[in-house]
Amino acid sequence: MTGPLSHVRVLDLSRIMAGPWSGQILADLGAEVIKVERAGVGDDTRRWGPPFMADRDGNPTTESGYFLSVNRGKKSIEVDIATADGQEVIRALARDSDIVLENFKVGTLARYGLDEAALRGVNPGLIYCSITGFGQDGPMAQDVAYDFMIQAMGGLLSVTGVPDGAPGAGPQKVGVPVIDIMTGMYATVAVLAALARRSQTGRGDYIDLSMLDVATAMLANQAMNHLVSGQTPTRKGNKHPNIQPQDIFPVRDGYIVIAVGNDEQFARFAAALGHPEWVQDPRFATNAARVEHLELLHPMICDALKQRDLAQWRAELVAVKVPCAPINTVPGVLAEPQIQHRQMLRHLPHPLAGTVPQIVSPMRFADASLTFDTAPPLLGQHTQDILDRIAANAMKE
Repeated sequence: MTGPLSHVRVLDLSRIMAGPWSGQILADLGAEVIKVERAGVGDDTRRWGPPFMADRDGNPTTESGYFLSVNRGKKSIEVDIATADGQEVIRALARDSDIVLENFKVGTLARYGLDEAALRGVNPGLIYCSITGFGQDGPMAQDVAYDFMIQAMGGLLSVTGVPDGAPGAGPQKVGVPVIDIMTGMYATVAVLAALARRSQTGRGDYIDLSMLDVATAMLANQAMNHLVSGQTPTRKGNKHPNIQPQDIFPVRDGYIVIAVGNDEQFARFAAALGHPEWVQDPRFATNAARVEHLELLHPMICDALKQRDLAQWRAELVAVKVPCAPINTVPGVLAEPQIQHRQMLRHLPHPLAGTVPQIVSPMRFADASLTFDTAPPLLGQHTQDILDRIAANAMKE
């Protein structure tokens, strides 16, 4: 492993998405990530299908697409933490690790002697990150959470979807588990910050990360819009609340996304549409004016764009540096020449399928290049190797 974290070992006790997403990022960065799974059962997401990966003969396996999306680069060990032997395995691994990720319900690991206080007792330099729906304290600390409900409770659904009064009106969740993903990203930032601090102090740390806190932090400009105006943000479909024109517009053979970001871009956009006079109109000359008079401007833009096909508009707008894009399907994304050039899709060796496709990390390092050569593990694939290493370490002591 040549990544910038090739000197780091992570004990990943987490399941589902948020914690495993963080573990996969750390594995991509070169860390050794040991994924602890329930004996005989494994991570819940192993069963979250179809679809399931096919083996070399085309027969379905028990490896779900969901699991394969979030566990690349890890080693899997089966452990029953309800037993004394299993608990000792976890303590032995923690003794030799830098980071622990876990997302058990509050208090669960304490019952097994595997909580932060216990594991940092055997390794004071350990960075222990607990990921839960609502945090370690507060009136909802004991409650279970999933991404969808946190998208709702955290306000994201209130600003996502078709506005009231329009066809198809109603809230709409984001099409990927964005709260889980962002919680995993925040977890990664937090543990790496703690790792950097440990290099100065020699001490580890405890990180308490809540999915609801993350969702609230993610409200970003929408929350600040409310705080500075006193108004409640509402669903606006694909229209940006602060910058215009930004929307999905119909063209002659489909749709195009336009994302004008400043007045200079709008001037070029208006000229490309054959309406340079819009820039002289005080109702459209500035972004603030365009937001205020969007009900007038929007249908005028639609009328102009409907005159040509998507490919024609895309070529013309790209030529004058107006941000625009097609609405790609997932296969369309993977077929994009830019994505292919960046090699975002790789095929890694897999013991059942021969190879498994993976959409890899977007991070690029000049001096510590990332390698992608370890597929998501089979359940317990590395159990014996890890137990042998624990035994060897114990003999040395």
